[in-house]
Amino acid sequence: MDELLTTKQVQAHLQVDRTTVYRMLKDGRLQGVKIGQHWRFHRSSVEAMLSESAVSPAQAQSEVPAGSHDVLPVHCLQAVQDVSAETVEVGAVTTDNDGQPLTEISNSCQFCDLILSTESGRQACISSWRKLAQHPDAQPRFFTCHAGFQYARARIEIDGTSSAILVAGQFFTAEPNPAYRETQIQRLANRHGLSVEELRAADQPHNILSDTKQAKIKIWLQKLADTFAIISQERADMLNRLHRIASLSAIDQD
Repeated sequence: MDELLTTKQVQAHLQVDRTTVYRMLKDGRLQGVKIGQHWRFHRSSVEAMLSESAVSPAQAQSEVPAGSHDVLPVHCLQAVQDVSAETVEVGAVTTDNDGQPLTEISNSCQFCDLILSTESGRQACISSWRKLAQHPDAQPRFFTCHAGFQYARARIEIDGTSSAILVAGQFFTAEPNPAYRETQIQRLANRHGLSVEELRAADQPHNILSDTKQAKIKIWLQKLADTFAIISQERADMLNRLHRIASLSAIDQD
């Protein structure tokens, strides 16, 4: 014969309060019988509810999808990114996998600020970030952006899926050839409707990374991205727990 449980026993099994038990009884999610002035609940019914409420890892991902940048606590990441970028003396930004910036650019140089002040320049930067996001390399490596600077990226992975990228840039790994750099500046000025003189003035002095600092930047970039992933994963776990609690104790709207 199916064992009957008291309200307190059901509370303990489901880890909810008495009000929630009665709410589930009222909306039909929980079946019970009234004996005198007290409700009793079939153990099989309670255990069936527990089974239905159990959330597998795949279901948890559907609540907060793996690869979704929605779980990124952007305000928190912005503060950490700002301090870190200033400390290592590079520009930094976090973008989604399509190159769209999720944070403001940290420690941005005047040259890039001029380019980003135009819509065409901003779109060129987004296109460069998108290429980084789509590159198959697992570890950070240096590439040349549309403005001639070196930059690199590290993936921010949640549940094993890339959710966003952290980009470090606005530096050189060697002193640029003066004639070639002048050609780049003129091309950028014409393309984005900027003053050649302003761009030229903003291009000095160059931020040139030594071999030692280049190696350190790659390590720092990956560590920071991994830290962002840990913070975001914890937030995703919290949101999923809140989702399950809300589903179990939803307020009756009738």
